[in-house]
Amino acid sequence: MAVFATADAPLRARQVCEAMHLTVAPDNINNTRLKLERLVERGILTETEQGLFTQPRP
Repeated sequence: MAVFATADAPLRARQVCEAMHLTVAPDNINNTRLKLERLVERGILTETEQGLFTQPRP
């Protein structure tokens, strides 16, 4: 969540991996994307466009 708190624009899963200093590999990107999609389902994040995630703005 700290990655999204400092971001000024929606992020892709690859960008989240890079910000978290994870190896940018297909498995890591796909796992991160799945986690981000679960956070969208719970209302913690929003998906502005397909593959672009951000925190909901009041």
